[in-house]
Amino acid sequence: MKIGFIGAGKVGTALGDYFHKKGLILSGYASRSLQSAKEAAQFTNSIFYSTYEALIADSDIIFLTVSDGAISSVWNLIKEIPMQDKIFCHCSGSISSQIFSDIHTQGAFAYSIHPLLAIHSKEHSYDNLTRAIFTVEGDQLHLDTIVHLLEGLGNPVQSIPTDAKPLYHAAAVFASNHVVALAKVSMDLLMDCGFDESSALSAITPLLMGNVSNIANAGPTLALTGPIERNDTSTIQKHLDCLDTSYQTLYKELSKVLIGIGKEKHSELNYEEMMHLLI
Repeated sequence: MKIGFIGAGKVGTALGDYFHKKGLILSGYASRSLQSAKEAAQFTNSIFYSTYEALIADSDIIFLTVSDGAISSVWNLIKEIPMQDKIFCHCSGSISSQIFSDIHTQGAFAYSIHPLLAIHSKEHSYDNLTRAIFTVEGDQLHLDTIVHLLEGLGNPVQSIPTDAKPLYHAAAVFASNHVVALAKVSMDLLMDCGFDESSALSAITPLLMGNVSNIANAGPTLALTGPIERNDTSTIQKHLDCLDTSYQTLYKELSKVLIGIGKEKHSELNYEEMMHLLI
């Protein structure tokens, strides 16, 4: 099966490079920018197409690797092109395959395929993609084909229901974007203690990296340490006393989650007093 890409940015180019190096056959790239299509094709040892019609005709699987906000408009632009038995995919984490409206009237099939990682550059994504899980949702008819194709790359693959896409993406945001927010809060508090921005980042980096490693190796329950885990109400009260209202709210809500984890780790401890502090 030949794989083509509409959209030649970092996601499309990185995926094409990954697929090519893993032995899949690429048709090539078409893009609003012909120069971008040429560069992506050169990078992936494929060819560029001057029209979407030509790429679709020459491909069995077509990825729309455009921004989330452009998927619908690009689909509306191409949806009347002959596409019998073609498979169309996008790579959005939050949008389902249902964005390919009326695709069944064309005899084609729709899927969303999302590698669960942030692709920052086309040049340096290969190693990260080798470790990524791919999630898939869409038409049942060729779902097994898509799953087997991705599993053949050596990646774990998880199929999810179409209506679970928002929940799936929220889970990804907690593990990715919200960690960035927590790092920023930590740095801000250290800067209030006299650190400059650079030294604050240097200070929290070993803590962040060590914690992520512990979670990855042992899971969140065994990785939990600190005052919540040991039911240290005195320390928690001191933290609450020194934080402003907005940070207090964030601290309390996160601490309630940690209490649930603490109970799993230490069933012998009574966390009632701790919960009372967090109301």
